Amino acid sequence: MPEPDPHHRVTITTDPAAFLVEAGEHLAADPVVTTVVATVTRRAADDDARGVPPPGRHPRWWAVVRDADGTVVGAAMRTAPFAPHPAYVLPMPAPAARTLARVLHERGERLDAVNGSLPAARVVADELAGLTGGRVVVEEHLRLWELPALDGLVDHAAAGRLRAATPGDVPLCLAWFEAFALDAAEQGGREGAHPMDGETAEGMAARVERGLLWLWESADGEVVHLTAHSEPAYGVVRVGPVFTLRGHRGHGYARAAVAQVTRRVLEAGDRACLYTDQANPTSNRVYAAIGYRPVAETVNLLVR
Repeated sequence: MPEPDPHHRVTITTDPAAFLVEAGEHLAADPVVTTVVATVTRRAADDDARGVPPPGRHPRWWAVVRDADGTVVGAAMRTAPFAPHPAYVLPMPAPAARTLARVLHERGERLDAVNGSLPAARVVADELAGLTGGRVVVEEHLRLWELPALDGLVDHAAAGRLRAATPGDVPLCLAWFEAFALDAAEQGGREGAHPMDGETAEGMAARVERGLLWLWESADGEVVHLTAHSEPAYGVVRVGPVFTLRGHRGHGYARAAVAQVTRRVLEAGDRACLYTDQANPTSNRVYAAIGYRPVAETVNLLVR
């Protein structure tokens, strides 16, 4: 059994609101890098407050790692509704990441996947593999980009117009979220679907109501593209997914839509960020052309 670490302490909760109280200042200190944990947790806390049950029966917890002085030095969560239900790890010192892995192992919890910031996610995965006799396999390398200010935004034109999704667009948006998962995996050279949170018609309708979905209509009025984004968390909005219907790619719809959506985010006073698959050169070129710049590397890892 691993020896306890006197220099770090891990607390785990199943209450997202309690986690935000404990880790909120830490998340706010670097809100672009912590965007996934912040937005997912705020949504979970809001759902809990409204009495909405969590989607499915799967692991659901949030962890805070503190040093010997009690300072929060790292955080993680495990909320993904899709198998193998990976943990998501934020940056933290290597000793703290190893302690987190040991605590999870001592809980008797089977954790076959770790996503999140490098190098912390890799340290957690390597430690788990060492404890279980497994090995770590890289499933996907991701890049986090930011466009923090309007003076860095490059607008792009395309035929047609951007409009907000309406309740009548919910079935289309739901189908395109599913299509995005398949296309993202294919464009990254992988089989199956890109792992992402499942969405329901009710959830999609809520996104529409909150103004989080945008569609591009071509010059003849056909809807050909979708750009979504998260709600702000600590002043940061995460753009995505971004999907253009097959047969309509190569006309600049994605560049124009993402540029216009990003402009709306920045004009509202928030910062804009997004993720790309490093194996997909097209999306990396598109966002660089708009003015996004890489700020961090993340990874999806399997522990086998």
